[in-house]
Amino acid sequence: MQNLNNHKDIAKMFDIVIWAPVSKEWSLKKLQGAIMQRLKLNVESTGGVEENAWRISEELKGKKCLILVDEIFDLIDLHEVMGIQDNLESKVVLASRLRDICKDMEADELINVKPLSDHEAFNMFKEKVGRSIHSPGIKPVAELVVRECGGLPLLIDRVAQTFRKKERNVSLWRDALNNLRRWENTQGMDEVLEFLRFCYDNLDSDAKKVCFLYGALYPEEYDIYIDYLLECWRAEGFIPNADESIHDKNAFRDAHDKGHAILDDLINVSLLDSSEKRKCVKMNKVLRDMALKISSQIGDSKFLAKPCEGLEEPPNHEEWKKASRISLMNNELCSLPETVDCCDLLTLLLQRNKNLCVIPKFFFKSMSSLRVLDLHATSIESLPSSLSGLISLKGLYLNSCSNLVELPTQIEELVQLEVLDIRGTKISLVQVRCLIWLKCLRISLSNFGTGSHNQNQLGNVSRIVSLEEFSVVIDSSKQSWDKIVETIATEVASLEKLTSLQFCFPKVDCLEIFVTTSPAWKKGSCLTFQFVVGDHDSTCFQILKSFDYPSYNRLTLVNSEGVNPVISKVLMETHAFALINHKGASRLSDFGTENMENMLVCLIERCDEMETIINGDVITKGVLECLEELRINNVLKLESIWEGPVHPGSLTQLTTLTLTKCPELKKIFSNGVIQQLPELQHLRIEECHQIEEIIMQSENIELESSSLPRLKTLVLLDLPRLRSIWVNDSLKWPSLQSIKISMCDRLKRLPFNIVNATKLRFIEGQQTWWEELVWEDDAVKQRLQPVFHPQLAHASV
Repeated sequence: MQNLNNHKDIAKMFDIVIWAPVSKEWSLKKLQGAIMQRLKLNVESTGGVEENAWRISEELKGKKCLILVDEIFDLIDLHEVMGIQDNLESKVVLASRLRDICKDMEADELINVKPLSDHEAFNMFKEKVGRSIHSPGIKPVAELVVRECGGLPLLIDRVAQTFRKKERNVSLWRDALNNLRRWENTQGMDEVLEFLRFCYDNLDSDAKKVCFLYGALYPEEYDIYIDYLLECWRAEGFIPNADESIHDKNAFRDAHDKGHAILDDLINVSLLDSSEKRKCVKMNKVLRDMALKISSQIGDSKFLAKPCEGLEEPPNHEEWKKASRISLMNNELCSLPETVDCCDLLTLLLQRNKNLCVIPKFFFKSMSSLRVLDLHATSIESLPSSLSGLISLKGLYLNSCSNLVELPTQIEELVQLEVLDIRGTKISLVQVRCLIWLKCLRISLSNFGTGSHNQNQLGNVSRIVSLEEFSVVIDSSKQSWDKIVETIATEVASLEKLTSLQFCFPKVDCLEIFVTTSPAWKKGSCLTFQFVVGDHDSTCFQILKSFDYPSYNRLTLVNSEGVNPVISKVLMETHAFALINHKGASRLSDFGTENMENMLVCLIERCDEMETIINGDVITKGVLECLEELRINNVLKLESIWEGPVHPGSLTQLTTLTLTKCPELKKIFSNGVIQQLPELQHLRIEECHQIEEIIMQSENIELESSSLPRLKTLVLLDLPRLRSIWVNDSLKWPSLQSIKISMCDRLKRLPFNIVNATKLRFIEGQQTWWEELVWEDDAVKQRLQPVFHPQLAHASV
């Protein structure tokens, strides 16, 4: 915010810029006083709140102003503060660690300010420290110092001030680095920690606090699967009232929902960050350090957290004994102690120690309080009988233990176990049939066995009557699944408490068995699902990996033909639909647009008979009104996205459109379609060799200048006939930020002038293409030249 306040280019855009930081002890009159001082009004004669607001409003009348309100912790009525409601030329920028505050203040756009990258952070630190960073031996230490700052600009600034005083003495630099790691004697550190600690202390429940602290068991900036994290929280007992659901039905799902509410609050106050991966969260380094420091001060919450440290030997016995939660994940451990005294241990994370092959016989003997045990992606071949002593265990994660063949026969003594994950192991399903109290079971097709052994798997699923979540992950090899799937589908259909199902139906007939007989399906919205229907091959297997929308009901139809009523029925409940290598349908609308009212995402791949997506001639109202993302790939006969009239409401929520390898595609935005795309943000067109115009002039004669108001990114690759994005520079492109263009040699003009596309900051293309562009005015080229970046040879775009 200070940079905005001091930026020369920003100052040119407004008559006045007002920066108003809000302290934790703020009041309306204090805030008004700061603003009035900036406006050089007499603050000594301030009156009441209403009078001050009138004075500020009068002073700003007729002026174009930028108001920067920083460090907001409470809801502020800006009209009450300064009476600017009718000043349409002015802009307000809010800064807060609390996302919901910005929402409550009706911000038009929320921008998540991420930590600086390693490169950006080091450059900032180098600039603040000065010339001493170039002295012998200093730079390697400086890089470690910057890493400790976790990309937080405020912390980098304060720490740099401290290290600037060390000048060129490498011994002083190393000593200060050690102090920084211990959070001791570092000028400015207390200020930052006080601010971060405030966010933690301000959490309104102990449950949220312990859930935050639990995140420190994982490495900094590590992608933590959300479902897994919520399961650990439930197992540890962090989620309040998790077992008090009505009649004990759906207790697992209800706890999951409550956990999501806690997670959302932690993200809202920036104590956890959303990951680029949809189903993950992560924790910043500085926040993780703070969480570890706090946990060390809590008597019953001692952490032994050494993930990703390259450990080859386990910690000593005393460290095991003191800890209530241990994380040794992602190390190089080859062995574990024969015995350990861990009577208070609640969570043990040993996953991804790929050299760990054996668990000692009595290793688990003193862990009767253990609730979470994660051994996934280790090389263990078996588990010791002492596992049976884990009488409090609720979550057991063995997935990706590819050498694991069997469980101890005493597994039935784990009467508290709720979650078991054996995906990617060689464990047979028959070995877990005794765990009838399980609430969540994740397996692979291969866990059903092969050959005659396959028959032993029948009747095992239906025994687990408490099951709420059941996941059968598709292996790259189906083995003998087809022979038993109908029986298994019938068993799954008998699970009355089922709330979530991931399943592969080789034929539509198998899906029909489930849909027509399952009580859980008949409850409608109570069941979330991820269904794959059809005979998938290895290529489809790779596509399915990319089609991952964890919170959506997903239906993937593979290598099928025609339109089956059962598919239409399931489609009505589907949020994400993938149609792969389908025959017998020339349009997506053949599946019935009335069945797509809940569809948010659609992927169409290798459907060689499809000629268009929607035929508007056979519909009478808006369709695909909720669709947010449309991806079309390798559809050889596709000629257009839409044919016929476009009814109001159609596609109005579409944010992402991707068209790849459609050699016959000629029309993208048919007449009227572009007017229905107020939310489109990302457009990518690749290897569509018939495309000559992105926006066809003949189809959009009266195109409004405000069309595509939210388009942010435009990617055009390998379009040899493309000659125009839009025929002139009449569009405003108000949100466009980034353009990537490659192998579009006939494209000689860009639709920009000296005043439109004001947010454009990045143009990437081949240098020769850029030099051959034709400009109406040299001023336009001069304006855009600084944002042009030549495409590197063989660069992936």
